[in-house]
Amino acid sequence: VMDLILWRHAEARDLPDGAPFDAEADLARPLTPRGTKQAQRMAEWLNRFLPESTRVLVSPAVRARQTADALGRKLRIVDGLAPGAGHLQALGAARWPDSREPVLVVGHQPTLGLLAAYLMSGSMPEQAWTIRKGAVWWLRHRLREAVPEVVLVSVRTPEKL
Repeated sequence: VMDLILWRHAEARDLPDGAPFDAEADLARPLTPRGTKQAQRMAEWLNRFLPESTRVLVSPAVRARQTADALGRKLRIVDGLAPGAGHLQALGAARWPDSREPVLVVGHQPTLGLLAAYLMSGSMPEQAWTIRKGAVWWLRHRLREAVPEVVLVSVRTPEKL
């Protein structure tokens, strides 16, 4: 059995209107005050259910790091979880489905939505499933009668806790 928890970063400030996309500026976007509250609420819920042994893997983006910091746990920044990363990179970082401990991945859309679609459908997704800002999708890989399956354990948004 392996648990993989996908946590999309909470609400962050937008890039300035009309400014050309700048990857460095995008990585530096902080959470809004509302995003900070979203992260705190979700972190409280997660800390009630996550085992102490959970590995926390986080995108290098400021908004993802600030979201994960609300947990108050040791975390590891993983460049392969940056915005635009592939969902298979995220799976590799998590060591799915072979990790002995649960793994919490704090990252971005569309990566997390693609990852959820891939794991739940068993095939390469054509489009990402929608994961709302600050939301958590908790997936579990298990064997049932020697056949591997992925189960959706829980989906939570910060507003519905």
